[in-house]
Amino acid sequence: MPSAFPRQDDFPWVAPLLRATIQRDLRRSLSGCWVYGALPEGGAVLAANHTTWWDGYLLLHLGWEYGHAARIMMNAPELGRFPFLQRIGCTPPQRRRELARAAQGGEWVMIFPEGALQPAGPLAAIQPGAAWLARTAGVPLIPVALRVVSRAGRTPGAYLRFGPPCAPQDLARALQIELDALDRDLAATSPHLPPAGYLALWYGQRAEQRQTPASRLLTRLTGDQV
Repeated sequence: MPSAFPRQDDFPWVAPLLRATIQRDLRRSLSGCWVYGALPEGGAVLAANHTTWWDGYLLLHLGWEYGHAARIMMNAPELGRFPFLQRIGCTPPQRRRELARAAQGGEWVMIFPEGALQPAGPLAAIQPGAAWLARTAGVPLIPVALRVVSRAGRTPGAYLRFGPPCAPQDLARALQIELDALDRDLAATSPHLPPAGYLALWYGQRAEQRQTPASRLLTRLTGDQV
């Protein structure tokens, strides 16, 4: 019978293939990713809100972009459909002690403390897993506000706001503070620009509405002017 825990030295090409596929999908589907705040230098638990399908990809890809080892807690039913995702750091909740050891060893451990995908809006009830991981590992607990929103571009953009480390018992309040601040930043900024202080981590292939050869030809043919 196949092992429940895939050996990383078996099929070594799978993890690079998955990372390349995720990177391609992000850049084809999103206009870019902008980040605000200081990222932890060592091991930490990153606790983010969860309102879109892209959130898990974005958090894992963040670690890859910064060259920092990262894992993410993924619900067992979903991971059961795609068990090969364990090869890029997706880990079910029942292996939480493994995640704590990874954080102790310097990795970023990402978790969605609401427990499941939620509608956009105020946070749902915060589950205890993120606080347990931070306490057990003895590492900082970082609230991360995350929005994937449509603005001026043809495709939505991703915005992440990292707050300062918080006490485990204060996670709900700290995460809501960062989420409210991110929403205010987006609302107060022209949709053609990122909010002040948000640094571009990467741009997608279709970040802006551009003229194409076909559109230029059509303009010449019709003679239309403004």
